[in-house]
Amino acid sequence: MQNLLVSALALSAAADAYGAGAAGWDAAYSKAQAALLKLNQTEKVGIATGVGWEGGPCVGNTYAPSSIDYPSLCLQDSPLGIRYANPVTAFPAGINAGATWDRSLLYARGAAMGQEAKGLGVHVQLGPSAGPLGKNPDGGRNWEGFSVDPYLAGVGMEETIQGMQDSGVQACAKHWLGNEQEHNRETMSSNIGDRATHELYLWPFMNAVKANVASVMCSYNKLNGTWACESDAVLNDLLKDELGFPGYVMSDWNAQHTGVNSALAGLDMTMPGSDFNKPPGSIFWGPNLVEAVTNGSVPQSRLDDMATRILASWYLLGQDQGYPEVTFSSWNGGKATVDVTADHASVVRTVARDSIVLLKNQEHALPLRKPKSLAIIGQDAIVNPDGPNACVDRGCNTGTLAMGWGSGTAEFPYLIAPLDAIKVQAQKDGTKIVESTTDSTTAAASAAAAADTAVVFINADAGEGYLTVEGNAGDRNNLDPWHNGNELVKSVAAANKNVIVVVHSVGPIILETILAQPSVKAIVWAGLPGQESGNALVDVMYGTTSPSGKLPYTIAKQPSDYGAGWNSALVDNFVEDLFIDYRHFDKNGIAPRYEFGYGLSYTTFNYSGLAVSVSATAGPSNGPIVPGGAEELFQSVGTISVIVENTGEVAGAEVAQLYLGLPDSVLSTPPKQLRGFQKLNLQPGEQGTATFELTRRDLSYWDVQTQKWVVPSGTFTVYVGASSRDIHGEGKFTVA
Repeated sequence: MQNLLVSALALSAAADAYGAGAAGWDAAYSKAQAALLKLNQTEKVGIATGVGWEGGPCVGNTYAPSSIDYPSLCLQDSPLGIRYANPVTAFPAGINAGATWDRSLLYARGAAMGQEAKGLGVHVQLGPSAGPLGKNPDGGRNWEGFSVDPYLAGVGMEETIQGMQDSGVQACAKHWLGNEQEHNRETMSSNIGDRATHELYLWPFMNAVKANVASVMCSYNKLNGTWACESDAVLNDLLKDELGFPGYVMSDWNAQHTGVNSALAGLDMTMPGSDFNKPPGSIFWGPNLVEAVTNGSVPQSRLDDMATRILASWYLLGQDQGYPEVTFSSWNGGKATVDVTADHASVVRTVARDSIVLLKNQEHALPLRKPKSLAIIGQDAIVNPDGPNACVDRGCNTGTLAMGWGSGTAEFPYLIAPLDAIKVQAQKDGTKIVESTTDSTTAAASAAAAADTAVVFINADAGEGYLTVEGNAGDRNNLDPWHNGNELVKSVAAANKNVIVVVHSVGPIILETILAQPSVKAIVWAGLPGQESGNALVDVMYGTTSPSGKLPYTIAKQPSDYGAGWNSALVDNFVEDLFIDYRHFDKNGIAPRYEFGYGLSYTTFNYSGLAVSVSATAGPSNGPIVPGGAEELFQSVGTISVIVENTGEVAGAEVAQLYLGLPDSVLSTPPKQLRGFQKLNLQPGEQGTATFELTRRDLSYWDVQTQKWVVPSGTFTVYVGASSRDIHGEGKFTVA
């Protein structure tokens, strides 16, 4: 892994070759504007129009002009690997990457994915995702993103995009904006208040634009009554003007509803074109856009702007210099003519390992130390007997869960199930393995009774709404483990006094039934770990590495505690406002089962020496608009630091977390909000300093009246600790 991180750093340095920030965009725009002069109207439209589903080798393809040396652009899913191609790497899902709370791993994962995309000839990889953000704990696609917290999600977006684009592929930040559930996603309206829009749902996209993301995908839903892909307020005002986004906006597949209106509202590329799932003759762009420009319905300047933005993004990433041809077809099994996987399995294993969250560990049940016998129980311990890719887009829940379902998937080159990896370790240790790899409670009890320790595997799945799996139409029907997982654990706990539960899940499940079993000594949260699932799990369960993952969302005691969930209405009024996940729990004094940012270790840590050095001036942030927003927003206003010491007996990593409480003058504000984190790797007895640099944005709230980010005057409260509830130091600073 060290070599991969070195490679990632080298990539970051090499990125200077095509430029970054405003300078990079300026040069790219100069090239794009020169190329534009050579194009006729049909070619300009072709650059912005998809050729139709299955009209090219990728899930999205544009028309190639003949007047300039520019290809049919290849756009391909997904946020965790290259969909419909093989061999490729099946990376851990975004939610696992977020659970590492590790900027270097977020970058390394993005860089490895970008290398594979470029190697296959993919120009635009359709990820990463910060929409849905995850306000609904049962939302089907939450696992594709990084966290329900906008700050953590924003860091995930920024590091992943930089990694991907440093490798040469265009990233695509999605889904813009307010697509928080799968039910009725193509018809419903997300009605979101202005402040919540900015402080929650828009926030991680600010990071994406700041990272110079090449493209943004607008979402299926309406936002405040207008389709997201043809909303002037959403695309032009918010994204292009307020955030200063210089790249292009593409539609989600089939999310365009009109030709002229979508063009005027700021849509730059229609996907997949011709038109997907629409009646014959309902072509919105293509020849109809040429006609609309000819008759003046769409200004010539708007068409030129579309083409320029798309060309500039291509030039920004240096894709005009020897970019590989597409080496696979999505429609014939996806077999590529090259192998792009390199040594990326080590990235997968490291991210999967460092995302594991140890929720409970009584009586030092973990790590395992050469146990005499182990019962391995549950279907989730093995690979689907029909193979890990037996179900299209992973649209079934058979065998161990390593990614959700839908377009956000990739083909497994292989899948190391937990039982596979445990058997290898057991052979070294001389441990007897007793197997029960169905979800039969009777067989589970029998196996559990025959071993000193029982490890029971349960899961909960979700995905995209075009597939229904076991009655779940994308979003989850409930927050229980699938396949009667609670009863499976109960049967094991009744037969064995030393039970370890491993959870593979797309998001939170309610654990109360499991925690009520006295025999359950440990709970391991492994999420959606990708192809190296079993190996990463063994690394942690046997103590090769101390667990260091932290929850990227809250686990409640009961579903109603969240105050949110998907609904079947055609309007979601987002009544949660700013108060989602831990903000909601804090505001309402609700005790979570396991709070946001929580995670145990095999060692212990002590916090001391909190130091606050912040100097800011109250008022709005102004100045020129740069990619991401007003330039002042990203200015440093000081630092907060804390000393962390490993006071235990083994090496470990601790994620020190910074939360801020705004002055009382700001009404209807969450009690505290994440505004910094740093992961420190420490040997026993070693100290390290976590330093959190704050920007004006970190101190700001969105003022609806002035339409500005404003730093309020008054006293800010500083909270530093190991989670959103485990606070080890408090301080204050005042802004005048």
